[in-house]
Amino acid sequence: MAMGSSNNGLIRLVAVFKLVKAVALIVAGIGILKLMHVDVGDALEHWVTKLGLDPDSPLIGDLLEKATRLSPDKIRQMGLVSFFYSGLFLTEGIGLWLLKRWAEWLTVIITSSLVPVEIYEICRRPGMLKVGALALNLAIVGYLVYRIVKEQRAESDQ
Repeated sequence: MAMGSSNNGLIRLVAVFKLVKAVALIVAGIGILKLMHVDVGDALEHWVTKLGLDPDSPLIGDLLEKATRLSPDKIRQMGLVSFFYSGLFLTEGIGLWLLKRWAEWLTVIITSSLVPVEIYEICRRPGMLKVGALALNLAIVGYLVYRIVKEQRAESDQ
C-alpha cells in the first residue's frame, strides 16, 4: 500500500469516523443493557427532562410510549446488535488506520450493504440528517473504490 501521505490522511479520517461510531455504539449498548433492570419509561423520561426536551411533544411522547412497551428480550437484542456493529466499526477503523487493503474492502462491503436501508429510511421518514448520512456513506464508498482501483493499477504497472 504505497499511496502518498495526503491520501493516507483522508483514509485515516475515515478510520477515525468509524472508530467514533464504534465508541458511540459501545456507550449506547451499555446504556441499553442497563435499561433491562429498570423501568424504561421512567429512565428515558428522566433523561428527556435532564436534556431539556419537552416530554409532552408528539415526537418525544411517541418515543417514550414505544420505549415503555419494549420487553427485556427486545432490549437485550438491541444491546447485542449495538455491540455487534461496534465490533464491525472497530475492525474497519483499526484496519483503515493501519492502511490495510482488506479493511478498505470490508468498509466498502459493509457500508454499501447499509445503503438500501438508509434509502428506505429516507423514503419512510425523510430528514436532512438521514440524507447527509447517506451522502457521507456514499462518498466514503466512492473514495475507497477509487483508492482500491488506483492501487491495483499501480501494482499491475510495476
